Amino acid sequence: MQKNIIYEDKHIIVAYKPAGIATQTAKFSQRDMVSELKNYLAGRSECKDRKEPYLGLVHRLDQPVTGILVFAKTKETAASLSRQITDGRFHKYYYSVIYGTPPKEAGRLENYLYKDHRTNMSTIVEKDFPEAKKAALCYKLVKTLMVLEAMQETSLMEIELFTGRHHQIRVQMANAGMPLLGDSKYASDECRSFSREIGCRNVALCAYKLEFEHPATGKKVSYVKQPKEEIFLPFFH
Repeated sequence: MQKNIIYEDKHIIVAYKPAGIATQTAKFSQRDMVSELKNYLAGRSECKDRKEPYLGLVHRLDQPVTGILVFAKTKETAASLSRQITDGRFHKYYYSVIYGTPPKEAGRLENYLYKDHRTNMSTIVEKDFPEAKKAALCYKLVKTLMVLEAMQETSLMEIELFTGRHHQIRVQMANAGMPLLGDSKYASDECRSFSREIGCRNVALCAYKLEFEHPATGKKVSYVKQPKEEIFLPFFH
């Protein structure tokens, strides 16, 4: 886990979550970021006297999604980061690889989402639908490439997420005609077939940048990690 830590001080840990690992889970046999970071902290000399180190979870990434997460090492820090998320001072940026090209090179998506707990899927609904929650993001095209062996275009998109709804990016982008590669839940049949053809097994979505005010100093900080998954690499060469 130590190799995935991007930054650490007395107040926060910024770490990179690989695809396939849950942010947090109650399943005994399954790895998750919270447990692994707690084990890392417990093994440190300054934590020897503690029964269990504190680690505050303030935001999440879906299990098949990769990217940067920040964790709080104190309750005061957790409260500060949570306030920043609520009032819009906490900024999250993602890269995604979509099937084809976007209908527009840049835009804003606003929808209302409903999470079905039975299926663990979210659906776009009307504003007055019971338990509907507003979801908003902005996107822009970074680059389009042709996969020569399949003669199919794919596009790298940058997304700024303004709300943190369940499966939000995957649902909204698919609904707007920009399905993510590797997404077996929301992508079109053509996108799913192409993903299988090129061996893309995880959702092509990476939280590559976080910006917020450091809870102790108040200074604006930014943490960036370029995606290292194979599906992203051609776009950065």
